Amino acid sequence: MSASIKKIKLTLIKSIIGTKQSHRATVRGLGLRGINSSAELEDTPSVRGMINKVYYLVKVEA
Repeated sequence: MSASIKKIKLTLIKSIIGTKQSHRATVRGLGLRGINSSAELEDTPSVRGMINKVYYLVKVEA
């Protein structure tokens, strides 16, 4: 493993009420619970794909 694994910080900025069931599951899979909850995840292609799916609900920071 490399010493510098890139991380992405996610924050849920919009409610998941009224969204598709699969989008709700994706948000939960990213480790986000309520509005303004944050999670720090590894920058992998699978995480990027999940973020891309629910881009309108989350804020991404490097």
